[in-house]
Amino acid sequence: GTSVWALNGCAWMSARYLEALMGGSRAKPWVVDDELWAIVGPLLPQAPRRFRYPGRPRLDDRLVLQGILFVLHTGIGWEHLPQELGFGSGMTAWRRLHAWHAAGVWSQLHVALLERLQRAGEIDWSRAIVDASYVQAKKGAAGSARVPSTAAARAPSTTS
Repeated sequence: GTSVWALNGCAWMSARYLEALMGGSRAKPWVVDDELWAIVGPLLPQAPRRFRYPGRPRLDDRLVLQGILFVLHTGIGWEHLPQELGFGSGMTAWRRLHAWHAAGVWSQLHVALLERLQRAGEIDWSRAIVDASYVQAKKGAAGSARVPSTAAARAPSTTS
């Protein structure tokens, strides 16, 4: 399974991109405005409602996303998400976060936001860092260079 840290890490990174995209100076960075929803909304999987025994109506994805962003921004526990805000329960937010992660939403959002920021000229690639959290680096992979010795010269054999 996917660790909670991985889920929170992906969503947290997307939240930072969302804040940067929206100027980063909003009073409530968890509020998803129409411009942002136009990017995020189409990426979310649609959950069909059962015809027979439909149960309680599903909470709006936009409100749940705002709840997820609220938890990630404030650092509160999922179980402490105030229902008075209208974002649903913390468990609802956590389940959607998990389901959206499993559906690849955060990866797609990451790409969409990077493309948008690139088009706007907001990415300075001269300061980019590539590490193993995004690019897999395998030891001894084909085509990997041999590490040159740092010794001054080969030591004489002590057995001959």
